[in-house]
Amino acid sequence: MTAQTDTPSSVTAVYQVTGMSCGHCEGSVSSEISELAGVTSVKAVAATGEVTVVSEAPLDEAALRAAVDEAGFELAGRV
Repeated sequence: MTAQTDTPSSVTAVYQVTGMSCGHCEGSVSSEISELAGVTSVKAVAATGEVTVVSEAPLDEAALRAAVDEAGFELAGRV
């Protein structure tokens, strides 16, 4: 499985986020990332620390990192 899938209408990328431990954590991370321009879908899984983001174009990593920081977690990088 690839970490990023590009189609004409969307980009899917998987990121590793440290510190998530529950559903509330998943919701906080998802909520902050969802506010980024172009994001169409976010799925955070606390058990694995993986966050799958679907967007209209590749995301700016600095903006993504800031959103994850705002939620109180740390972006470890792409999977």
